[in-house]
Amino acid sequence: MRHVTLPTFADVRDAAARIAPYALVTPVLRSDRIDMLVGAMVVFKCENLQRGGAFKFRGATNAVWSLSDEDAARGVVTHSSGNHGNALAMAARTRGITAHVVVPEGAVKTKVDAIVVAGATVHRCEPTTAAREAKAAEVMASTGATLVHPYADSRVMAGQGTLVPELLRQSPGIDTIVFPVGGGGLASGCSIAAHGIDPAIALFGAEPEGADDAARSLEADARVGPFTPHTICDGLRTLIGEPNFHVLREQGVSVLRVSDADVIAAMRLLWSELRIVVEPSSATVLAALMRYPERVVGRRIGAVLTGGNVDLDDLPW
Repeated sequence: MRHVTLPTFADVRDAAARIAPYALVTPVLRSDRIDMLVGAMVVFKCENLQRGGAFKFRGATNAVWSLSDEDAARGVVTHSSGNHGNALAMAARTRGITAHVVVPEGAVKTKVDAIVVAGATVHRCEPTTAAREAKAAEVMASTGATLVHPYADSRVMAGQGTLVPELLRQSPGIDTIVFPVGGGGLASGCSIAAHGIDPAIALFGAEPEGADDAARSLEADARVGPFTPHTICDGLRTLIGEPNFHVLREQGVSVLRVSDADVIAAMRLLWSELRIVVEPSSATVLAALMRYPERVVGRRIGAVLTGGNVDLDDLPW
């Protein structure tokens, strides 16, 4: 993977101003019953209610509006299992430029449909990281489009991090933030933003047992190699990016593993208590809090619900 300059907290502040005309300030929700079950006060940042149904719109919009006019005119390209591709297509439309999205076979149909509706050109590939990157390089070579990587991109990381200042304004006193970990774009941006505001904030990542490369990488103090994921959390099946791993290590993020059964139970609890439908990847945060209450008891927690793009005809129960 190419060298990526890591964003600073100043980059997150700049991103917030850049995306303000386009991105929504998403609401926060909480539940007395969930607080009781976890043994802590939990505030959920509802990025499932962001434009496009996921936090990804923040990073994509920051990347698109960071481009020079000359680069923008040639369009953008990415590879994505769904939410980032949809977000980039939507962000490109706000600037009136073209978007190409490389989508692996087996992606959730509703997410692929959303990419098409948003106006992007979809390019299919095999469901491996190598195939995704190769197809994206092919599209770049033929179109001149700028790559907007789903997570190993400073502009994307900074954009994702903009949800943290919002959360802390909405719920002052939060001392802990928990977020899902896949490629690590959200985790990186949120970590940099949180510690840019308050270095004492505790940071936890939630990761499925069947795709626990970030946890294993931090335990080994070195990024582990490719793996075959086995989890219903389709948004977290990606190997953590190299720059993202370095951010998690430098910012002292602890990654908590959860099972798919934990995730399904958390999805159901979020529906019954908050009346919202979230993706399995989002539910990992509540699953982690429920599985490891001793890590967070008595704390004031901000939990990031990353997306709500689920196929209601194919729920995991």
